[in-house]
Amino acid sequence: MADTNALVAKLEALGLGEKPVEHAAVENVEQWAEALAGASGVPAAYTLTKTLIFKPKQPKSEPVAPVLVVIKDDTVADAKAIGRELGFKELRLAGEEILADVFQTSRGSVSPFALAKVPEEQIGNVRVVLDKALLSDGAGTIAFHPLDSTRTVFVDGACLQSFVKSVDGLKHVTEIDFVALAAAAPAVGEKAAKPAKPAAAVPAKAEEVTGSAKQGIEASKEKDFATWYRQVILRSEMLDNYSVSGCYILRPTSYFVWQEIQNFLDAGIRAMGVRNCYFPMFVPEEELNREKDHIEGFAPEVAWVTKAGQSELAMPLAIRPTSETVMYPYYAKWIQSYRDLPLRLNQWNSVVRWEFKNPQPFLRTREFLWQEGHCAYMTKDEAWSEVLDILTLYRRVYEELLAVPVIEGVKSEKEKFAGGDATTTVEGFIPATGRGIQGATSHYLGQNFAKMFGVVVEDPEATGPERPKLHVHQTSWGLSTRTIGVMVMTHSDDKGLVLPPRVAETQVIIVPSGLNSKHTAEDRQRTLDACLAVEARLRRVGVRASSDLRDNYTPGYKFNHWELRGVPLRLEIGPRDLEKQSVLSVRRDTFEKAALPLDGLEGVVELLLHKIQDDLLIRARATMHERVKMVLRWDDFVPALNSKCMAQIPWCEREECEEQIKTRSTRDAQSDEPEDEKEPSMGAKSLCLPMKQPQNPPIVAGETKCIQCGHDAKRYALFGRSY
Repeated sequence: MADTNALVAKLEALGLGEKPVEHAAVENVEQWAEALAGASGVPAAYTLTKTLIFKPKQPKSEPVAPVLVVIKDDTVADAKAIGRELGFKELRLAGEEILADVFQTSRGSVSPFALAKVPEEQIGNVRVVLDKALLSDGAGTIAFHPLDSTRTVFVDGACLQSFVKSVDGLKHVTEIDFVALAAAAPAVGEKAAKPAKPAAAVPAKAEEVTGSAKQGIEASKEKDFATWYRQVILRSEMLDNYSVSGCYILRPTSYFVWQEIQNFLDAGIRAMGVRNCYFPMFVPEEELNREKDHIEGFAPEVAWVTKAGQSELAMPLAIRPTSETVMYPYYAKWIQSYRDLPLRLNQWNSVVRWEFKNPQPFLRTREFLWQEGHCAYMTKDEAWSEVLDILTLYRRVYEELLAVPVIEGVKSEKEKFAGGDATTTVEGFIPATGRGIQGATSHYLGQNFAKMFGVVVEDPEATGPERPKLHVHQTSWGLSTRTIGVMVMTHSDDKGLVLPPRVAETQVIIVPSGLNSKHTAEDRQRTLDACLAVEARLRRVGVRASSDLRDNYTPGYKFNHWELRGVPLRLEIGPRDLEKQSVLSVRRDTFEKAALPLDGLEGVVELLLHKIQDDLLIRARATMHERVKMVLRWDDFVPALNSKCMAQIPWCEREECEEQIKTRSTRDAQSDEPEDEKEPSMGAKSLCLPMKQPQNPPIVAGETKCIQCGHDAKRYALFGRSY
């Protein structure tokens, strides 16, 4: 509503249009026309409109150039014809990711006025197409939704043009005569008639001006994963978009998951002797630049503060992308002797990495929450031991809390942490897309940062007055809110979110059911009291239970409501259940139903929640195992990727070979199958060198060859497409 009011104020400031007309929320043009017919303050004559957003097919290296098309409601938007007019080879309807990241809006709330919300760095890439029929003197009054399907504003063509011209930074505006465009199209014969069907269906699928907030999941996880993921995290109320592109609001459901991860991990690292602290988020430029390899790895992502008020800062301050260069000058100050070792610190904070390439909620965002541990040791063995201990903790977070299987491994030289000696990782896998995803990393930094920042101690084993200085061995390790996205992608389905019980804010939802007009007020009250009694019993044993006693919604609506939000277990209680002294349980993960006795219900529910948790991991682990393919010939490599699998190959571990694998697999994939905008062909990268190496067949030194280059293979490596 705030966005709508701000827009109306802007229109008034420009001298455009009248006050908006309020009406019931609408989902399509027919409902819109009907709502306006019964509203007051509506002009005698007006034209309804629709706004469509397309994405052109472009090289991956180019920034996305969305095309916003404004036309009359009865005009068909021929995507190919529009693309030809704009010089694009192909246009496709944009998904929710572009709506959220570029236009700061969602399905059902798109209008030309969304241009006012496009971030400054992206507005120059947007193309706007206006229907000349809306701009002519005879067009009369035009109706739009001002970012809200419960309101309508009425303007004329000149007003629309004035608004578009008022958008700062907008460079590309094209006016098209859609009547002439349709007339210029090739004559349609029987063969040409088939493509006309999708064109006619465009308004139903497009991001139109009309529409209201949707409650369920419409996209398919298997067929349109990107849209499905957006719908799940937004409609389950895990997350909401924010006015800064690439930044998101963590709502209570997702933040609870993060808190459970914090509690588990914090207890684990504190038991190891790691202590918590907090360092400032600002990094002086000279400190950030002290480690060349490190800053080169992060340079494109660093956000800078250059002004305080209207005054330029004497030295720009970076907002931390990670904290090595923030913390290590003080490690040099605090570590004066080997007796000060080990120094083991962790901080829970947020970092900023200003990535301009397609941010994805939870997975790749400009600001995210994480923990980062930084420790210093006397010896390499001590440091390496901690690296592995932390990696085990990270695996346990994924498997024990989130029920997500991961593979422990070591990153290749090309993929390791910038400035470190070695990086270990837990790698996840998203079956629906066939892509790997880095879950968390634990780094052995060696003595690289110690040499840069002068973190030294005297050699405790040396004798004599002049003891040589030794650089300490360091580690760093981090796990972020990416964990939440991996969990959602792994378990959730076409009905919505699926949460493992250990991280679900509500583990059990209790819903009264089976009540109808034949039941008395006493029957109803007895049922509601029974729901509250069961809730209280479960809460007393530590189960996070809640009762949905809202009387303005049906049981069916409540079932869908809580299924969308991923509550692991539903208990239904009605008069008949009370007669039988039982409740009906429904699992969210399998929808399996079972009658549970009221007597001893607490223990049965606890066991059932444990089983749900275990079953989620068992199923996900079985799927991952099926998707790791042993590949011993290059000819089988790309087919394995195309079948949504990871490829385990004998590999030489050379950086040159890794780059060739990426290039060859990209080229081969594009030659084997057409590119799909929602699942683009991309080269494979090394995910990790698994710590548990396959032994069938084993790598034989001097005999087993790398499948790509023919050099001697050193270990099996896991390759795949990835996030």
